[in-house]
Amino acid sequence: MSKRQNIALKPIEEVLTFWDILTHDERHFIQNAYSVLHFKKNEVIQSEGDTPTHLMILASGKVKVYKAGFSSRPQIVRLLKPGEHFGYRAIIANELNSTTAIAFEATTIYTISADNFLSILRHNNAFCYRFLEELAFDLAESDARTVNLTQKHIRGRLAGALLFLVQNYGLEEDGATISIYLAREDLANLSNMTTSNAIRTLASFANEEIITVDGRKIKIIDAEKLRKISKLG
Repeated sequence: MSKRQNIALKPIEEVLTFWDILTHDERHFIQNAYSVLHFKKNEVIQSEGDTPTHLMILASGKVKVYKAGFSSRPQIVRLLKPGEHFGYRAIIANELNSTTAIAFEATTIYTISADNFLSILRHNNAFCYRFLEELAFDLAESDARTVNLTQKHIRGRLAGALLFLVQNYGLEEDGATISIYLAREDLANLSNMTTSNAIRTLASFANEEIITVDGRKIKIIDAEKLRKISKLG
């Protein structure tokens, strides 16, 4: 990891989703106080159990956030794309990090110190409300994911995971290929199943002509059937 590099990046004001609700002074303050961190593929960005020190804003790349399970298998709880931020829940709650974040690919992150983030949160009502909305959305998404992972059968869980990937990363120009290529282990950890079960279920979906699989590339052939499998569980 390195702190400052001469790599073409979008300026922070184009990345922050909350830039529009900052005051002139707050914008000037952030422009002079933020840092840039670069991470290689599979490099740890923050670790479960550590003290949170910064609000993290994903400028480029992809990040997977996971929580250690009771077995040796981790559970992926979030997959992030550019423009999204993380690390704020532990800062607001004054708790240790409850998850680990890892760069899924070469990734660049803008950071704002926890003290600066909390200062703006306390003095800017619109900013505070925006993060209340974020926390509420995260809670609703977490509830839906809990149902998906605990009450559905393997086919329903994997179908839900594939739809989750489409929702978060979209499709490539062909309108069918999911725009993120997960290893089978990651797909299994996202779906709360073993890697072998993920492989078998993918093969079953392919045989039923719901998807096609080419290495890590997954193309959705019958999205309606995939949604039906996810809904029925």
